[in-house]
Amino acid sequence: MTEPKQTTHFGFQQVPIEEKASRVDAVFDSVADRYDLMNDLMSCGIHRLWKHFTVDIAGVRAGERVLDVAGGTGDLTLAFAERVGSQGMVVAADLNASMIAVGRDRSINSGHVDNVSYVQCDAQHLPFPNDYFHCITIAFGLRNVTHIDWALSSMFRVLRPGGRLLILEFSRPAPFLRPAYDLYSFKVLPRLGSLVVNDAESYRYLAESIRMHPDQETLKTMMEAAHFKRCSYFNLTGGITALHRGYKL
Repeated sequence: MTEPKQTTHFGFQQVPIEEKASRVDAVFDSVADRYDLMNDLMSCGIHRLWKHFTVDIAGVRAGERVLDVAGGTGDLTLAFAERVGSQGMVVAADLNASMIAVGRDRSINSGHVDNVSYVQCDAQHLPFPNDYFHCITIAFGLRNVTHIDWALSSMFRVLRPGGRLLILEFSRPAPFLRPAYDLYSFKVLPRLGSLVVNDAESYRYLAESIRMHPDQETLKTMMEAAHFKRCSYFNLTGGITALHRGYKL
């Protein structure tokens, strides 16, 4: 008898585990060219404040090594490049080649060449030495990972003792925000995606993937299970996003 295939969620759909990465890859291939524009439109620019807060909380100093997982088009990567200076290094890791291409072009255009590098890789299997980075961030990428626990363990491995992990991700908003947030997510976002990038389905997936992602307390517990210490989180914009922080001690 043939055993049934193991499945995982892709938005609200159940798909074979081995298909999720390719489906997520196709989403970002579709939206890469206008990813930054869509972020500004769908958040009214607030995503920039969330990222600025993340950079401040990270406390990165000159000369440090930073890994920006799911670095995408490079918002955090470029901000950290300014902080670490010429003696430091920022590595932007992303699974999607289209997003890396956009991010690399932004780095070159902004003059950050010597202290920024881009690596195409899977967050679940990071190809870096043990105990290497002072700080690791992942912004709006963890919910796209097939095995979140594998990604957390991989990031823990390459983080040096005393280093910190910061996870910026959509989360569970306060109850009073949820009706309006659901209406916006499932009605407005797909229509906006259709108008701007001619792709409603990718933004329908975005809304669904947020609902499938662990809530604030669950993600904190998962970080602790991956051996991070002093784990905590900050709710931003009423919990629409949350910034989780943990340390390798």
